[in-house]
Amino acid sequence: MAPKKAVAKPAATAKKAAPKVAPKKGTKAKKDAKGKKAAAAPAAPAKSAPPLFDKRPKNWGIGQDLPPKRDLTRYVKWPLYIRRQRQKRCLQKRLRVPPAINQFNNPVDRHTKKELMKFALKYKPESKMEKRARLRKEAEAKVKDAKAPAAPKRAELKCGIQRVTRLIEQKRAKLVMIAHDVDPIEVVLFLPALCKKMEVPYCIIKGKANLGRLVGLKTASCAAFLDIASSDKPSFDKLLDAVKLSYNDRYEEINRKWGGLSFSRKSKQRQAVKAKAMAKP
Repeated sequence: MAPKKAVAKPAATAKKAAPKVAPKKGTKAKKDAKGKKAAAAPAAPAKSAPPLFDKRPKNWGIGQDLPPKRDLTRYVKWPLYIRRQRQKRCLQKRLRVPPAINQFNNPVDRHTKKELMKFALKYKPESKMEKRARLRKEAEAKVKDAKAPAAPKRAELKCGIQRVTRLIEQKRAKLVMIAHDVDPIEVVLFLPALCKKMEVPYCIIKGKANLGRLVGLKTASCAAFLDIASSDKPSFDKLLDAVKLSYNDRYEEINRKWGGLSFSRKSKQRQAVKAKAMAKP
């Protein structure tokens, strides 16, 4: 028999990798110490002083902190009469206002008005209580003596458009005061022309409430001086001179001056942009 051939044995398999063993304590630290410098330990934070005021954040949720106050004018739905007042005032600025109406936008200056009001308070009409007391004294005097003369009534201001118009036509009014904000303006529109024709001094006072205060009412469209005490004539003459200089002597000039045509800020900006565009070559 033939001898058996030797069979080549396969190459020896690679040795199995030895299992990883946990490093001994202190081994890694030693390696780090040799290779790298150990990282520096973080510094402890410095202690800050306590704040003077504690933080109290606001909570704007429903039912929580109140929100800060804001101007809510543009969100308000104003009553109709206020809207009408503002629309009227805006229209009078934008539209061209004729001189007869525009003259009511030029009331007397502050100093003359102050002196006029102070003087007119002396001639304020008597109230109901004062009138009752005066009539009672007259009645008591009549009971004692039937021939007792009635006490003379003191001079006082006259108000009301019909009464003042009648006094101007009769040339009995010494000075006429007209409110600048009467509504409708047609009620007093003719008074300046009538005063000029009858040569009665007149002036325009700012506020019908101011005139009403002089005669014991809420408002008054006009008021007139009728009789002046002899002791008050020097001061009254000074007021007349100032009023005539401002109104009666300047009547023709005032009646040539138109008003209105003052544009809003947006309109002026728009016009400026148009003018700038047209000026470019």
